[in-house]
Amino acid sequence: MAHVQRMSTLLLKTLRDDPADAETASHKLLVRAGYVRRSSAGVWTWLPLGKKVLDNVARVVREEMDAIGGQEVLLPALLPKEPYETSGRWKEYGAELFRLTDRKGAEYLLGPTHEEIFTLTVKDQCTSYKDLPVILYQIQTKYRDEARPRAGVLRGREFQMKDAYSFDTTDEGLAESYRLHREAYCRIFARLGLDHRVVSAVSGAMGGSASEEFLAPAAAGEDTFAHCPGCDYAANTEAVTARITPADPAAHGLVEELDTPGTPTIETLAAHLGVPASATLKNLLVKIDGEITAIGVPGDREVDLGKLGEHLAPAVVELVTAEDFAGRPDLVRGYVGPQGLGIPYLADPRVAPGTAWITGANKEGTHARNVVCGRDFTVDRYLDVVVVEPGDPCPRCGAGLEIGRAIEIGHIFQLGRKYADAFGLDVLGPQGKPVRVTMGSYGIGISRAVAALAEQTHDAAGLCWPREVAPADVHIVAAGKAAQTELALSLAGKLGAAGVRVLVDDRAGVSPGVKFTDAELIGVPTILVVGRGAADGLVELKDRRTGERTELPLSEAVARVTALL
Repeated sequence: MAHVQRMSTLLLKTLRDDPADAETASHKLLVRAGYVRRSSAGVWTWLPLGKKVLDNVARVVREEMDAIGGQEVLLPALLPKEPYETSGRWKEYGAELFRLTDRKGAEYLLGPTHEEIFTLTVKDQCTSYKDLPVILYQIQTKYRDEARPRAGVLRGREFQMKDAYSFDTTDEGLAESYRLHREAYCRIFARLGLDHRVVSAVSGAMGGSASEEFLAPAAAGEDTFAHCPGCDYAANTEAVTARITPADPAAHGLVEELDTPGTPTIETLAAHLGVPASATLKNLLVKIDGEITAIGVPGDREVDLGKLGEHLAPAVVELVTAEDFAGRPDLVRGYVGPQGLGIPYLADPRVAPGTAWITGANKEGTHARNVVCGRDFTVDRYLDVVVVEPGDPCPRCGAGLEIGRAIEIGHIFQLGRKYADAFGLDVLGPQGKPVRVTMGSYGIGISRAVAALAEQTHDAAGLCWPREVAPADVHIVAAGKAAQTELALSLAGKLGAAGVRVLVDDRAGVSPGVKFTDAELIGVPTILVVGRGAADGLVELKDRRTGERTELPLSEAVARVTALL
């Protein structure tokens, strides 16, 4: 028997107007339909209907995690400082970490993610290779002090997440654990009804080698991804790579200095010389852990600071300020060039060996022509750091890339031995000698998945949940007087006895129009209307997502609805 929820007793208040601060569809509709309410900036209360959807997402995740041998645990959210100091992340997380001190002066944090604690748990419980491999996971509230929480539950300071960790004794074992999780994630998102893409990603502060994101395409997404129409290549734009195509340095003349007063920007320089911006070399100065470093990119491209930060994580990347030029006559603001520059020089692959550029001459009001990479300056390290644009060549086949926006709903990493090394996680191997364990980390945003589903499936009237996650299987609307309400409750009882989850609108004194509007807004996939036709033994069945309506005999209603499931 399934639960029958009567709206006359349900804690639910729908709204006709969008919240004043709401920008995204999921934010507007989850609030208006009575699924969530704001508690404080980035912190949300999940009301009864919202909690049902949240729990349904978690149930699907649990079922698929259990199917690959995962074992669920629950670790504390309040964590001691020491393990995060050992891993270095007490400092690396910076301002995003919620830190607190107890009455005795001991320092703690609210867990943003749990690699350290899982590693210590396995170190305590597993001593032999016979104890491995093992997959552990939890579904728990996480905390990150977002500077600008936005988009409702999509980007909050408190959120629900599933994080899983695999522990193996060999790299081959890790690869197999990674494969199991990748396939499980594909099944999870398919069951949830999420349109998703699996894309290459950078590991960033998490460390490790292989890393892939699961993205749900949506206009409200904060991630951008590139995909190729010519092949199956897809990657987060932070992970898109460019080919280094060397040129012939002999094709260019000697360096020539140019008098270019009042041209401290690429735009003013290109206009002054009558050349395209692509012929110039832009040199952005940043501080990497406090050390001034130059980043070289073609003048017509912008540096993606987020991409740069991911590549250099856990180092802190900041733009230089006017104060950083004080006492540095070698750094001529607006006229910096890579030739003879006494600071580290990083460059995008487009600044390839043999390519020639117009760039700063390290003199006020002066630029230089025919500055050749590899001849007149050297690159200390190549990094893909420019903002990826539509039409950029696919790294795999060369076709023009397309760019889309998406919501990150999952991320999987082959962490390797980063945390095992930090905590000395060894087990006794088959030869009687210690073996260092290798790890994988696998996350799914449970609350983000709810928002992503709302973004992908809503229509002009409201939410349209896939049946797997909907708060009920059928929404019965009693659109009439007491006789229709009594009949609706009778149908609800029979459907509940048949295992159907039912939401029945039995509210007295509420007009049929309001009930219909609320049914559309709430978004249960099947709506059963008990209205005037009930006097003639007829009810109406409506598919919320397609709008298709079917009139059927009252005597067939229970069987027809049950058959839909």
